[in-house]
Amino acid sequence: MESSTPNRPSADDFLNIIRKQQLGKLKIYIGACPGVGKTWQMLVEGNRLKTRGVDVVIGYVEPHARPDTTAQIRDLEIVPPREVQYHGIALKEMDLDAVLARKPTIALVDELAHTNAPGLKNRKRYEDVEDLLRAGINVISTVNIQHLESLYNIVEGITGVRVKERVPDEVIASADQVVNIDLPAEDLQERLQAGKIYPRERVESALANFFTEKNLTRLREMTLSETAGFLDRRQREKSQEAAPGALGQVMVAISSRGPDPGALLRKTARLAAQLNATWYVVYVRTPGESPANIDAAAQRRVNDVLEIAQKMGGTVIVLKNHAIAGALVSFVREYGITHIVIGRPGPKKIWKIFRPSLHDILIRELPHVDIVIG
Repeated sequence: MESSTPNRPSADDFLNIIRKQQLGKLKIYIGACPGVGKTWQMLVEGNRLKTRGVDVVIGYVEPHARPDTTAQIRDLEIVPPREVQYHGIALKEMDLDAVLARKPTIALVDELAHTNAPGLKNRKRYEDVEDLLRAGINVISTVNIQHLESLYNIVEGITGVRVKERVPDEVIASADQVVNIDLPAEDLQERLQAGKIYPRERVESALANFFTEKNLTRLREMTLSETAGFLDRRQREKSQEAAPGALGQVMVAISSRGPDPGALLRKTARLAAQLNATWYVVYVRTPGESPANIDAAAQRRVNDVLEIAQKMGGTVIVLKNHAIAGALVSFVREYGITHIVIGRPGPKKIWKIFRPSLHDILIRELPHVDIVIG
């Protein structure tokens, strides 16, 4: 008879191991910005693998009219892209069904952060890649550092650009290999001026805006740091020196009235990644925010934030309680939370001036928990 000890692996654990072994492997070439050579390197590797007898196809590649990149396609088989009409414009997208039907050993899929045209199965290309991996197809892909979800606010602060196409950090972190394609800022500017990145009519504008030496240097530093972080966490997981949750449990408290919940989520995701920790997104729904009382816009905002949190790898918890502080304190104690991320307190209303704020209560009740103000 089997004993039912809590630590005994279950049948589901074994099933998860089997499923994980059946998944394709993911390799990502990451760079500081366009033009460093990610797509070129992906194609070079594809050709090298083909000469060794590996079944490699191009699922989708965007050569950007760069002769050096186009030349590297050479004899690689290309799965014909799917043409989608959108507002009278013919858009080319990866034909996911065709790649799945072809079932190569390795598919080369460019621009992981790309947003697909409306009407396709998946909204984002990284979701297409996940479908390929689930089908047992190995994938080599590319992405720029500014597309990482958790870096959105930092990139905006550095470059002044709000990056619309973003990838959850968890997608990069789950890759089997992450390779940084590094290029000094001066070399990249030379490539730009030589017309190897953008058409010559766009060069002057690019040099004056995104491709300044300051921006490129900061993005390069960020790429080196993030890549090192991914590799370090992967090494720790392999050596089992720090299993998830070993260095802490992180919680972020979300409000329907917070000014920028997305920034709080990104800060929490980065903190959890640094700690190799599980992170929770907690929303306390008071009677005043029940579906019958909350306005539709606020409800949509909360739902959107919680959906984004799940995509970023957070565990969403919705608590129903009339007392927000009490509910959060109980959750922190029950789940062994070590770090709390919470938004900055707003100005107090006159009739609440002598009442302790949520921040005051958390600090008082949880003296051994680190509280990070977003």
